[in-house]
Amino acid sequence: MPDHADTQRAVLDAIFTGAVAASHPASFLPSHLPPLPASGRLVIIAAGKAGGSMAEIAEAHYAGLGVPAERISGVAVARHGYGRPLRSIPMIEAGHPVPDAGSVEGATRALEAARSAGPDDLVLVLLSGGASANLVAPAGDLTLDDKRTITRHLLRSGAAIGEINVVRKRLSRIKGGRLAQAAYPARLLTLAVSDVPGDDPAIIGSGPTVPDPASNAQALAIAERFNTPLGAARGHFEDAGNETPKPGDAVFAKSEFRIVATPAQMIAAAIEIAEQHGYEPVVLGANVEGEARSVAAEQAKQARALKAAGRKAALISGGELTVTITGKGRGGPNQEFSLALALALGGESGISALAADTDGTDGGGGLATDPAGAIIDPTTLARARARGIDPEAYLANNDSTGFFEAIGDLVAPGPTFTNVNDLRVILVG
Repeated sequence: MPDHADTQRAVLDAIFTGAVAASHPASFLPSHLPPLPASGRLVIIAAGKAGGSMAEIAEAHYAGLGVPAERISGVAVARHGYGRPLRSIPMIEAGHPVPDAGSVEGATRALEAARSAGPDDLVLVLLSGGASANLVAPAGDLTLDDKRTITRHLLRSGAAIGEINVVRKRLSRIKGGRLAQAAYPARLLTLAVSDVPGDDPAIIGSGPTVPDPASNAQALAIAERFNTPLGAARGHFEDAGNETPKPGDAVFAKSEFRIVATPAQMIAAAIEIAEQHGYEPVVLGANVEGEARSVAAEQAKQARALKAAGRKAALISGGELTVTITGKGRGGPNQEFSLALALALGGESGISALAADTDGTDGGGGLATDPAGAIIDPTTLARARARGIDPEAYLANNDSTGFFEAIGDLVAPGPTFTNVNDLRVILVG
């Protein structure tokens, strides 16, 4: 492998590792934690991929202040493999991206904890991406299987995460402001780690503690646009009595929502590390969306243009891409982007790239050991073809995991205990 490719790979690894470290709750959460209420309890409800680590840091913070354990209660829920050792509250691991029995248990306990809070208590919700799947309370007579069927379909359809969450809120007793409804009249503070483009509170974790601006009719239109098999759930979209709490509702009168970490902070860390290694940052933004293959094709053109201009640059972007699945392979948007990018670059010299999810997993089967993404360099296609591996066929089968696994180029850091969306870096020089 050429020396420049090795060097670029080392830089890419340093950028990703540094961006993840800057996004871990240990680096930002303590300064945002509130004082205890004067006389009541602190009820902690933590959920999402950073739910375990946020709860762990909060518990340590209050223990350091000498707060008695009996003044703290609640529950923490995170995806399997993302649990942390906690002192005062139970830790539950649940399914992601498809919910499981742990998701139902987590939501049940979260609602119970919220309802137990009185006017003198403070409910502290520590929210991060992944909470939509980790907290599942099927509405009415719906079952977990009903919700799984709808979620799986939307995930495979190419729907954006915001669209998926609008639909999910209609099927739930906890999403779309209903956790705040359960906590009222206690004071409620939500500290959120954003993993969504635009940092919209209504989208992060399906907005369990904020007003829901969307309507049942809008949710039904999204479901129908993606030909979603609603079955018994259709009635919940057509029932006016199933609307979520809206802006101005009294249940939000004592509620505050703060975003304490964003994809933009991850991008800022990536910029700093790229500059330290002599690369000029060219930032495409923290909120890039679109089909992974289309975005890869466009960014390949941009990388080639930078090379033609003689610039030593790092093309940096965040956001969440989508994949419309037509094949039967394994993968995720970062791996599909990487394979499509390799094909679009065609082995162009001097260009290497990494695309990975800061939460440590990219698509996959819901295991904590799933890869976060993949890395490419000018030798990627040649090494694959030398082993009899056809990259075009793997892409057509949506089998980006199989492709990068075969040539040893998966990025697999394991659980990172945070989640501020995806990071893509293309080094040119």
